[in-house]
Amino acid sequence: MSAEVFTEFALLLLISAVVGMVANWIRQPVLIAYIVVGILVGPAVLGIVNHQDQINLLAQIGVAVLLFVVGLKLDLHHVRQIGGVALATGLGQLTFTIVFGFVLVLLLGKSLMDALYVSVALTFSSTIIIVKLLSDKRELDTLHGRIAVGFLIVQDLAVVVAMMMMSALRADADADLLTVSTALLLRVVVTALALYILMRHVLPHLVRLMARSQDLLLIFAIAWGTGGAALGEHIGFSKEAGAFLAGFSLASTPYREAIGARLIGIRDFLLLFFFIELGSKLDFAALGGELLPATVLSVFVLIGNPLIVLAIMGYMGYRKRTGFLAGLTVAQISEFSIVFVAMGVSLGHVGLDVLSLTTLIGIVTIAISSYMIIYSQALYVRVAPWLSAFERKIPHRESDATAAESPDAHPDVIVFGLGRYGLQLAKGLGAAGQQVIGVDFNPDLTEQCRDINLTARFGDGMDSAFLESLPLRHVRWAVSTLPDVASHRELLRGLREHDFKGSIVVIARDESDKQQLEQLGITQVLYPLNDAVEYAIGQLSARIAASKGE
Repeated sequence: MSAEVFTEFALLLLISAVVGMVANWIRQPVLIAYIVVGILVGPAVLGIVNHQDQINLLAQIGVAVLLFVVGLKLDLHHVRQIGGVALATGLGQLTFTIVFGFVLVLLLGKSLMDALYVSVALTFSSTIIIVKLLSDKRELDTLHGRIAVGFLIVQDLAVVVAMMMMSALRADADADLLTVSTALLLRVVVTALALYILMRHVLPHLVRLMARSQDLLLIFAIAWGTGGAALGEHIGFSKEAGAFLAGFSLASTPYREAIGARLIGIRDFLLLFFFIELGSKLDFAALGGELLPATVLSVFVLIGNPLIVLAIMGYMGYRKRTGFLAGLTVAQISEFSIVFVAMGVSLGHVGLDVLSLTTLIGIVTIAISSYMIIYSQALYVRVAPWLSAFERKIPHRESDATAAESPDAHPDVIVFGLGRYGLQLAKGLGAAGQQVIGVDFNPDLTEQCRDINLTARFGDGMDSAFLESLPLRHVRWAVSTLPDVASHRELLRGLREHDFKGSIVVIARDESDKQQLEQLGITQVLYPLNDAVEYAIGQLSARIAASKGE
């Protein structure tokens, strides 16, 4: 029997690796690949899964580790710095999606409890996927990236609160609301008191002892997370809420980064089995009846969620581009949504048909929104003319961040994009005696430039209104180090719209970008990788030749 189990698991891992490779090739998150693997190996297709209990155990541990890692990253100091915009946007999006989603699900013929679970599930976006996509695009530190991460934290807190509330209801329909609320409040107060004592007087010393060995620290973290999950279920919350609180109890220790870094790989490995189990349990007979609701609700998530974020941020004084790019990050539901509904199934609140519906919405929205985020710049260019209603006449949040410069300044060069390469380029040009203005959408970078006496403006180089505020008629050269061809193209369009007469230089990231950029009529395309290699070859060749002559 053990040999059969081992062979089955080995086959599952092999299939997962192959399907995951395909997903990576078509630029899709691997969790979709894992659900597809579950469908393939389940009874509906290949029928490979025969040891469901073992997979279920690994799946439960994976969910516990996932929530533990989320709690681990929720440092109180970071929570205090989320900011008003992230809090307002997060709560606004949650309220909008729950209220309108609830009504929509009811209109689609679902029961009150089904509508409650589905509408709550529609509010959560995948922190893992969003952070990964923004990081790959180097947009994590941009203004919209920071705001997005802020309201994703609000969502993470909301999902734990929702799990606590729904698990408190259990399947007991006889208990009245006052009794349930009182019992939940009592458990919350007792848990908060216990956490305070542990975090203040016990855990700092205990973790310090465990940290003397990295291996022991890892084992302790997993034991603490799974133990918290078991205790959470025992005291009437849920395994998920217990695991989150266990992680949160360690979030203020100086070892949280080390613990989190070592748990990421374990988390991803164990979650593989959660999604495999989920895919293998999908009822295709029930799934066929959910196609219409899944389509309607997917459109609601893909369009409605970004629009509410765009509207809230526009009202708060942000430019339409900032609101649009931040809004795209909520155009999906997350793995938490599926975990939340799966918990509802285990509590007896909803049936497998609701889990199938949520999973189908997840597959559709995650797949489509991933491409929306990857190609966000090009998508914005297409829809920008219709977004003016979401922007104030004076977007003061971003206008105030623009550095005050003399209106009659005569710079020689404007460098758009102050990342690692752009900042060094601007500094070098300034050291060579050129008058340089740097432009970037990251407020930290513009502040850093001022610290080194480099003139910098916070703003969006692809925003026509912002370009109008720059002294373009006095500038002889514009240099773009923006991250992709779509961004270069839109900047070039804006410069020509404002009748820019100077020369334009752009930085190519790779050979295919270089070929596309050369077709845009740009003065010069720089390819830093080739330039650096040629310089290194020249320097090394000279040194080698000199050494031969010695």
